[in-house]
Amino acid sequence: MTLPSPDQDVLFMREAIALAHEAGRCGEVPVGALVVSADGIVVGRGFNQPILRHDPTSHAEVMALRDAAVRLGNYRLPDCTLYVTLEPCLMCAGAIMHARISRVVFGALDPKTGVAGSVIDLFAEARLNHHARIEGGLLAQECGAILSGFFASRRKRVAGG
Repeated sequence: MTLPSPDQDVLFMREAIALAHEAGRCGEVPVGALVVSADGIVVGRGFNQPILRHDPTSHAEVMALRDAAVRLGNYRLPDCTLYVTLEPCLMCAGAIMHARISRVVFGALDPKTGVAGSVIDLFAEARLNHHARIEGGLLAQECGAILSGFFASRRKRVAGG
């Protein structure tokens, strides 16, 4: 698998950030994700939609994996990179592993539910049969600011401000 250049990683993360903003406009927690094939083509896009879809599994990563699987006609996505604005949770990590994603690039850490090193590092668990390469912290401040702004706005609304 040929890895994208650092400049390409930034471009793909910026597209994931645009998807995160789309989630925020829909009233969802602003997380965006995309799947990129080994030849640099975006094959899957997704953003958080559990409220809209009444589906707790509709996280950005799962939505992007579903989109990519349909487009490629295969539930296995080897040699693909997943870009996501927030460290994956347990559910999403499982989906990433089952899809056989080769590489995950994420933005902000998630100290409450992140399983790529924040709470635990599920991707480093030797007893599991698939191990994606994990790279965290790409545009972390920008990704984190989107989330912080969203939750600050929500708290202000709840407080009546």
